Amino acid sequence: MARIRRKSGNRPKRIGIVVSLFNGHITKRLLSGCLNELSRSGMKKKDITVVAVPGAFEIPVTASHLARKKNIDAVICLGAVIRGETMHFDLVAQGAAQGIMQVSLMTGKPVIFGVLATNTMDEAYKRADEKGGN
Repeated sequence: MARIRRKSGNRPKRIGIVVSLFNGHITKRLLSGCLNELSRSGMKKKDITVVAVPGAFEIPVTASHLARKKNIDAVICLGAVIRGETMHFDLVAQGAAQGIMQVSLMTGKPVIFGVLATNTMDEAYKRADEKGGN
């Protein structure tokens, strides 16, 4: 079986992050954890572009815009969709997931799926813990 290995020192030079403003108390924690991890891995703030969008459904179009830029090597998508009483949750979560996957397939660049889809606010808080599990 053939293995694909990452070349030593072959890290993305510029990262784009798309973060949803909806459920901002959760997505702020996701963004904070993401930025902390990027910093720990050696990324410089000047090499990270953060773009906010209204909700998770708007993430794919902005991720596509970033991924098509020559100076962006990878895109990280962050959002939080929490189940309510209608099927809106299913539509938004599925649309965001499919759209984000499509961006990666169309651009050939890594597009990381960091959109939480949870049943409750408590589940979202646990998955957005800034001290771990994020």
